[in-house]
Amino acid sequence: MAVVIIRHRIEDFPKWKKEFDAFVEKRRAGGEKTFRIAGMMGDKNNLCLVFDWDSAANAKRFVDSSELAAAMKRAGVTETPEIWIAEDLASGRT
Repeated sequence: MAVVIIRHRIEDFPKWKKEFDAFVEKRRAGGEKTFRIAGMMGDKNNLCLVFDWDSAANAKRFVDSSELAAAMKRAGVTETPEIWIAEDLASGRT
């Protein structure tokens, strides 16, 4: 398993979310397992996205894809996203 973290600013959350939802099948086909969307405190158009992905290699291929870049543009992403891909080392529940 891999974890993908993306942080970027957007123009408008409803517009962005509509495009995000429309892209779900592409994300799943690329290896996405789960997602979380959070808005930075005090700035709901500054998003932090956290995904579980089936592998780091598939996550890297997906985040580097021209399809994702085009979807982000359509969704109103206003800056170059910060993207991190990490591989699980341990997990638990408290």
